[in-house]
Amino acid sequence: MNGHELLTGKVVVVTAAAGTGIGSATAKRCLEEGATVVISDWHERRLGETHEALGTDHAIPCDVTDEQQVRALVDATVERYGRIDVMVNNAGLGGERSVLDMSDDEWSRVLDVTLTGTFRCTRAALRRMVAQRGGVVVNNASVVGWRAQRGQAHYAAAKAGVMALTRCAALDVAGHGIRVNAVAPSLAAHPFLAKVTSEELLAELASREAFGRAAEPWEVANVIVFLASDYSSYMTGEVVSVSSQHP
Repeated sequence: MNGHELLTGKVVVVTAAAGTGIGSATAKRCLEEGATVVISDWHERRLGETHEALGTDHAIPCDVTDEQQVRALVDATVERYGRIDVMVNNAGLGGERSVLDMSDDEWSRVLDVTLTGTFRCTRAALRRMVAQRGGVVVNNASVVGWRAQRGQAHYAAAKAGVMALTRCAALDVAGHGIRVNAVAPSLAAHPFLAKVTSEELLAELASREAFGRAAEPWEVANVIVFLASDYSSYMTGEVVSVSSQHP
């Protein structure tokens, strides 16, 4: 895709960017828009492969459930490039399990990666952005934060939390010239989703979309790029649905 220099001169960090999902698509689009892009992921081999395939500027392993690793990701970026302009918090963990069968560990793991991990990365980035008097955070939420779906209580609760975190953090830092927004995709097609979701459920979800298909990861990435760019300069605390889903 041809870029329009929407992020020229910006230093962008994208979490959970290994592989072929929304994170890597976002990193690719940010590169096309002229950004310096740092990608991270807990899976070092896939991270290295993605770094090589996309030609990102730097790749730093990071497990968002580990506070020290999160701080190291942000600190290393600032030490290398002098600043961090955009933090894209894409890391999340899903799964399909009824609340009747869900264990405490399953619940806690999804919340720790998806909600608390987003909080850790947001906090670390915002502290640097306050010092530099500006920056943007874009979180990856989900329409299940609004809409009920069987077997998704842990994931839906986490994504609803990401939405609330986005709104409240935005007010905390508005006076520092920092914006915090989120996207809420309905269904984006990528291989990892197919591993954790049944074919029947994916087909059902796709049938609810007005276009009869899942979004491509780059279609979600386009909205993330918009929120990261100066074109959304008056938006903060917003959650933008990236969906064609009908009732």
